[in-house]
Order: sequence, then C-alpha cells, then structure tokens
Amino acid sequence: MKPIKEGKVREIYDNGDSLIMVATDRISCFDVILGNEVTKKGTVLTQMSKFWFDMTKDILPNHMISVDVNDMPEFFRQPQFDGNSMMCKKLEMLPVECIVRGYITGSGWASYKETGKVCGIQLPEGLKESDKLPEPIYTPSTKAEIGDHDENISYEQSVEYLEKRFPGKGEEFASKLRDYTIALYKKCADYALTKGIIIADTKFEFGLDEDGNIVIGDEMLTPDSSRFWPADGYEPGHGQPSFDKQFARDWLKANENHNWTLPQDIVDKTIDKYLQGYELLTGSKL
Repeated sequence: MKPIKEGKVREIYDNGDSLIMVATDRISCFDVILGNEVTKKGTVLTQMSKFWFDMTKDILPNHMISVDVNDMPEFFRQPQFDGNSMMCKKLEMLPVECIVRGYITGSGWASYKETGKVCGIQLPEGLKESDKLPEPIYTPSTKAEIGDHDENISYEQSVEYLEKRFPGKGEEFASKLRDYTIALYKKCADYALTKGIIIADTKFEFGLDEDGNIVIGDEMLTPDSSRFWPADGYEPGHGQPSFDKQFARDWLKANENHNWTLPQDIVDKTIDKYLQGYELLTGSKL
C-alpha cells in the first residue's frame, strides 16, 4: 500500500471507508522536516492522542476507530506500524488550526511585547514571559501546505475564512470551534496539572463527519502540537524547560549552521523528553 497523503510527520493511507494514519519518527521544526529520525516518537504521538481522545469523548466525539494493527489490513501488521498507527473515520477537515493559549510564550509573547495584543486580543499590561493568562485565549490560524507557514488570524477573520468555504456556516462553525477548543483545553490542562505538567498552549484540528457534525481529527495534545512544561520549577519571567520539541527548536535557533540536522545527543534528549512527558501524563510506559 502507498500513502495517499504525506505530511511533515504523518502518512495517511486509504482503507476504503476509513483512513489509517501512521505517525512516523520524522521531526519537523519551523515547518521544515529535519534530517533526523527520533526513535519511538511516532508511537508517543499516536498513543498520547489515543489517551486524550478517550478522556474527552464526553465533550466531543473524535475520529479514532482503533490503534490495534490487528483491526487493520494485513499490510499494517508489520513492526514498523505497530503502536504508531491509528485507524480513523474519514472527515471533511475544517481549514483552521484551532490554537488555545493558557500562558504567554512563543509567538504570542513576541506579539504581546510589540502590541500588547495576541491575534487582536487585548491582554492585561505588565505580563511577563510565561505568565499564566487570566483566561485561556483562542487564537486560530490558517492551515498551510508543506513548506509554507501557518498564518495567525483573528476570530473575526476565521468567521470570514470559514464562510467562504462553507457558505451560511461561517459564524456557526467558528463559534463552535472556539468553544470546543477552550473546553477541551481546560479539561485536559486541569488534568495535566495534577500530573505535574503545565500545558502552556496547544492546537486542535476538527472535521465534519458524514452527518455534518464537528469531530476532533488529526492528533491531540501531543508534544508535537503542544507546549508541555514541568510544573515543578515553573517560574514566569523567562522561557521554561519543556517536554516537547521546543528543546530541538531552541538548539536550531542557537546554532545557525545546522543544515536542518540535529546532533545525536540532542536527538536522544528530545526522545527522552517525549517519553518522560508521556509517562507522567498517562501513568504508563511505552
């Protein structure tokens, strides 16, 4: 079988009335696929998504059918697919990345320093880097093709953006995406805090099922789509250590002649961060 679509990290296979999504061990930073593979990363992404999908079914259904390769065609019953493959419902994906920020960091911090706002949302004066926001904020972006950058948009722009693609539904879809995104974040961030992890921000993707209902798709609250910080030692006023690929991003930013390849010790430390985050959140080892 050949994938029908290859993303920066995932490969998607058509399985008739379902899809099989394989999370590879590739790693991308700044929308570029790096020259390294990070062993077991794909398994962490798949199993962590499963964990959160199971936890949030009461808020919203998701696209997961199974992560057991025995439920999939024989082609997937090979070692390279075991643990990192998910059979999913087919959805019509909505063209908005649904980003929620509970803390001020990253591009949000850069924007706040310049304008006092993030994606058009006015924030209180005097915030420090990594401060917790009074309430989580919803800051959507457009979905870029591989090699392009996603573009931050305001909530009002997301209404227009969705209206163009789904005439008569822009306001309804935009408001539901915002409300679901914040509800999912609040539930999961509260849980993560009990396990010693701060979820600073994350992104969700949603699609429509065959009945037109909004469903969570893609991945959910993984170290690729989120910033996870250790709660122990959290201190606003500077960047925080993290259980995600921010560690790899930071190395690339500090080393200009990287040629989009990480040294092996950075790769090893990156997978350690992923595994540590997974084990803390789920309470189980891979």
